[in-house]
Amino acid sequence: MRALVAASGAPGGIELREVEEPSPADGIAVVDVRACSLNRGECTALLTAEDGWRPGWDVAGVIAEPALDGSSPPPGTRVVAWVHGGGWAERVDVRSSHLASIPDEISFETASTLPVAGLTAMGALAFVDPLEGRRVAITGAAGGVGRFAVQLGHALQADVTAVVGSPERGEGLPELGADHVVLALEPEGEPFDLILESVGGSTLAAALGRVSPDGTVVTLGNSSNEPTTFDTRTFYRRGRPTMKGYLVTHELLEGRLGTAELAELAGLVASGRLRVEIDLVVPWTEAASAVTALLERRVRGKAVLTVGSS
Repeated sequence: MRALVAASGAPGGIELREVEEPSPADGIAVVDVRACSLNRGECTALLTAEDGWRPGWDVAGVIAEPALDGSSPPPGTRVVAWVHGGGWAERVDVRSSHLASIPDEISFETASTLPVAGLTAMGALAFVDPLEGRRVAITGAAGGVGRFAVQLGHALQADVTAVVGSPERGEGLPELGADHVVLALEPEGEPFDLILESVGGSTLAAALGRVSPDGTVVTLGNSSNEPTTFDTRTFYRRGRPTMKGYLVTHELLEGRLGTAELAELAGLVASGRLRVEIDLVVPWTEAASAVTALLERRVRGKAVLTVGSS
């Protein structure tokens, strides 16, 4: 079968190659991939990856071979899944605990956006419960995680501030539930009970100065690729705030996320309570262009590769 692998010198640092076929096992099903979505983390990793490394976390497709112990859905079932690398392929092996059935009304392209971005938004928001009436700030709000977090926060009746890098990237966020859209998280101002921070650098420093006395800053990315320097007094003098790190890969591998949460996200989409915003869809033969667009911040929402025989 074919898969997209890291290739030094190739456009976008990636190309299609023949790779070994996956096989089912106890707790492991094989999925025919129809679509996969891109995440900044794997696209950034391509810049320095060794030749032959295989990216890909988010996939949607059809069960080709069920798990040998009966733990997965039967053949032909439409599913969304998270895989620990190698998902940009014609077929992939998936843990039964990391996939969920999807209803017919959800396209493979839509379903493929849910695992990393949707689960990250869901998990990070859960650090403060309940959220009703709480002030929540979301940096990088125009991205995949951010757009899900804005909607989920709004559904939980939080007062949501979306932080974006330009007016253009903020377009459409009020319609998703953002009560306020700002172009920067300033170091001073009214405090927030929860801050989802994915930019790093000076933005994380500002977040540590804007959290409420009993609030929480959840750091889940560093899209600026900058180190963070801050005066610790601006943090600890506020009272008893906390800073948490959140990596969805760790949560999945430790069994704290999986089938139930993926099914919940799919159900929210099917019912119209969660909107998936896909800005770019290209065949996987054009993956290099999608990777470049994502890294250059030309994608608002999610970018998706459709997998086929072309």
